[in-house]
Amino acid sequence: MAIATMTTLPISLFPFLLLIPAFYFSICDANSSILCIQSEREALLKFKNDLTDPSNRLSSWVEGGDCCKWIGIVCHNSTGHVNQLHLAAPPLSPSALGGKINPSLLELKHLNSLDLSYNSFSSIHIPKFFGLLESLTYLNLSCAQFQGAIPHNLGNLSKLQYLDLGGNYHEQKSLQWVSGLYSLQHLDLSGADLSKATDWVQVTFKLPSLLELHLPGCSLEDDPSFISVNSTNSLIVLDLSENSFSSVPKSIFSLHGLVSIDLRFNYLDGPIPDYFGNISFLEVLDLTSSQLNSSIPNSLYGLNRLQFLSLSNNELQGTISSAIGNLSSVTHLDLSLNYMLEGRLPTSLEYLCKLKEMDLSYNKIEGGISEILQSLSRCCLDSLESLSMTNNQLSGHLTDQLGQFKNLSYLSLAQNKISGPIPSSIGDLSSLKFFDISENQLNGQIPWSLGELSSLKLFDVSENQLNGTFPLCFGQLESLETLAFGYNLFEGVVLETYFSNLTRLTTLAASHNRLRFEPNSSWIPPFQCEGIELGDWHLGPKFPRWLKFQKKLSSLDISCAGISDVMPTWFLNLPTQFEYLNLSFNQLTGEFSYLNVTNSIDLSSNRFTGPLPRVLSSLRFLFLSKNSFSGSLSELVCNPSLRGMVTLYIDTNQLIGEIPDCWNHWEILAYLNLENNHLTGKIPPTLGYTDPFLLNLRNNSMFGELPSTLQNSRDLIMIDLSENHFSGSVPAWIGDKLSSLVILSLRSNNFDGHIPHKICDLQFLQNLDLSQNNISGVIPKCFNNFSAMATKNKTNNEVSAPLVIDFPFYFKALLVLKGREDEYGSTLGLVTNIDLSANNLTGEIPKEIGSLVGLLSLNFSGNLLTGNIPDTIGDMEWMESLDLSMNRLNGEIPPSFSKLNFLNHFNVSYNNLTGQIPTSTQLQSFENLSYVGNHLCGPPLTKNCSTKGFSTDVVNNGSSSEGSEVNWLYVTIVIGFLMGFWGVVAPLFFIRSWRIAYYRKLDHICGKLCVLGYYVYVV
Repeated sequence: MAIATMTTLPISLFPFLLLIPAFYFSICDANSSILCIQSEREALLKFKNDLTDPSNRLSSWVEGGDCCKWIGIVCHNSTGHVNQLHLAAPPLSPSALGGKINPSLLELKHLNSLDLSYNSFSSIHIPKFFGLLESLTYLNLSCAQFQGAIPHNLGNLSKLQYLDLGGNYHEQKSLQWVSGLYSLQHLDLSGADLSKATDWVQVTFKLPSLLELHLPGCSLEDDPSFISVNSTNSLIVLDLSENSFSSVPKSIFSLHGLVSIDLRFNYLDGPIPDYFGNISFLEVLDLTSSQLNSSIPNSLYGLNRLQFLSLSNNELQGTISSAIGNLSSVTHLDLSLNYMLEGRLPTSLEYLCKLKEMDLSYNKIEGGISEILQSLSRCCLDSLESLSMTNNQLSGHLTDQLGQFKNLSYLSLAQNKISGPIPSSIGDLSSLKFFDISENQLNGQIPWSLGELSSLKLFDVSENQLNGTFPLCFGQLESLETLAFGYNLFEGVVLETYFSNLTRLTTLAASHNRLRFEPNSSWIPPFQCEGIELGDWHLGPKFPRWLKFQKKLSSLDISCAGISDVMPTWFLNLPTQFEYLNLSFNQLTGEFSYLNVTNSIDLSSNRFTGPLPRVLSSLRFLFLSKNSFSGSLSELVCNPSLRGMVTLYIDTNQLIGEIPDCWNHWEILAYLNLENNHLTGKIPPTLGYTDPFLLNLRNNSMFGELPSTLQNSRDLIMIDLSENHFSGSVPAWIGDKLSSLVILSLRSNNFDGHIPHKICDLQFLQNLDLSQNNISGVIPKCFNNFSAMATKNKTNNEVSAPLVIDFPFYFKALLVLKGREDEYGSTLGLVTNIDLSANNLTGEIPKEIGSLVGLLSLNFSGNLLTGNIPDTIGDMEWMESLDLSMNRLNGEIPPSFSKLNFLNHFNVSYNNLTGQIPTSTQLQSFENLSYVGNHLCGPPLTKNCSTKGFSTDVVNNGSSSEGSEVNWLYVTIVIGFLMGFWGVVAPLFFIRSWRIAYYRKLDHICGKLCVLGYYVYVV
């Protein structure tokens, strides 16, 4: 049809028709050259060829293509010249470009914008030819891993307005090259080493067009020279954070046009300078973490244009002035982490009408929370979005005025003294996303109105006194991601339907309540949690099957949950990798060969059996105490990949064999507890190189002398080797090298020799137990050097040590006090004890012992001590337990003992004591058994000190005052008594095993007699 039409046209038109295609193709060719100039395309391809492109980002850059359509290229609309080259990579992206930068970029004569930020040019310097790109107005090479000095010829780029070289590895001795950048408005050299560039102020502050200067982390130090800046300076943003200034550079205060000053993370020791008050246009002032140590000056309160003020994490003190009300433009106010800001908040807060965020956490602010909310409600009801006053001394009740803050999205009042119920008006906070009021004194039930908070993401009321059943209103919080209400008094049954709407829940922390949760075995939770803490809930007796469906779980605590089941294989084979797993205090059984946990495992107090499981090399905390694990330690201890283990507790199991000598790679082991097993052999020498805080090998069958390598464990705070068969003398290096010791227990071993005087150098020692050994010699007089026992004031209940992470580890220890063995934990730091009983010590009790006025328990029983009891012991007024029985002490009980008002355990039996028992409330409260085997009289004994002949017989050793005639009847009785006494009793003094058996039998008989006597009395 078309051909027929054309054939009807006049022949004269054919030449014109033939010109049309030619014209068309010429137009296309002209457009093509405009869109991408050939020379510039070739230059770009050369540039590409020298780059490494692991993710093929530049796949569109091909020969013959239209370079104006290539990724990262922007051409001029009319000339077709390449104007912009934007090849920035996403931060930390595997698609970062690398390699070299080809000088072919010089062919791009019209290039005005170049961005290569966040790439990986890790082995090259910034190319010098960049200084020849004369058309550049924008250059961004930040975080591209360039290194070396910045080429000075960048100063030739007179048209440059924006220069960002931050986040690289530059070292610059001078910034003089910057002075040529007359058009520069934005300069960022973040992270460059400018410690030698002392001209940075002279150069940068005099750039006529500079608006923003960013020099954070540049190792800048104080410059004593003051540079006056003329009035034409246009700088409005100054960032000098993360440097080493010890004072604010005075030159700053001549920059009257500044709008933003950032001096975070410096060392501005001293007061906040008043000069800041002269910068009247200031809108942003950030002095966070700058070691400032004054009150807040009134000059700051006069900055009525200030919108952002952060003085967080300093050492500010005093009260917050009522002049704070002058900050009428402030929207963000952060005074947190000063710890010494105190007093009540002024009511002038009511004038902060634009306030959006206020953080006063971790101070000593006091007063009623309702009064604070009342002040804020007068003007910023509609503006306040975030309020944090965590860890202060706030009191009072939350009232219904809380519900008036309609735009409040973040509220944290945790760790205060706020009491009363949660007000029902909480349901009116329609924008609330974060609510933390944990660790207060709240009581009552959680109001139903909570269910109205459709946007709530975090709700934390842990560690209060809230009660009632599981709050059903939780089930209405469909946006909830974190739910924490642990350590309260909730009780009752929880149904699976309560969780039906919590599809976004990622954290459920509700341990230490009295709730029972027994869902149907087929229940599938609607949520995928990352952390679940339900310790002390009743979840058993079967292992919770619903955990099988938690595919993202990394932290799980179902300790003390009434589970008595075999550990299911599906749980051990979950695809998720736990970071923290706590199944302790259940009755779980079974064996397993491998534990897929990266950081912390607690399986203690269960019934697990079999050999010790293999663990990941990243594991740091392993608690397997009080199970029935058996076999050897070798496979676990000798695993060379376990270099990061901090805590290893395998006490009270069935381990056998020797402790292997391959601890060399346990580089940061801090706590090792292997007590109550069946371990044999000697302490391996390499164990001494681990340098732990705690070493507990109590109640095993180990033997031999203590290896000298233990003296390398200089950080030891507690060492317990009691109830083994160790021998040799007590090493002197314990006192010389282990200077941090607080607890030293070598009880019930075979140590002999003398107590070394060096042990007196342990000034932190609070518990010394060398009892039931074969130690001889005298008690050192230098015991009075135990300064921790010589003070009455204990600052902390718990003995703690730091970890390689940011929380302390608290010790527990078995101590024998008052005649019985008990475990001390939370009060261990208050207990002071010396126990040298059941040894072969001789000589007198040194009077210097009386200077240990903070000692609570002293036991010297079962030795061969002689002489009088020192009167100075009566000065130890805090003494609760004193046992000097079964020695050879003579003389009277010192009258000063009447001052021992806290004694509740006292025993001086089986000595040669004479005279009257001192009169006091305490000494007369003990039974006769505390005094038997002496020549004592007076209450509580029935023997009266005024009985005829008692005192004279004692004083004259049985001779009559009326004559010297020998009464052979008495002589015979005495001889018979001595033969019988020494025939039976002497072995008790010299044979330790007889002595211990006798004492135990005697205590047993006396106990029966007491019970029988009580029975007879009752009948």
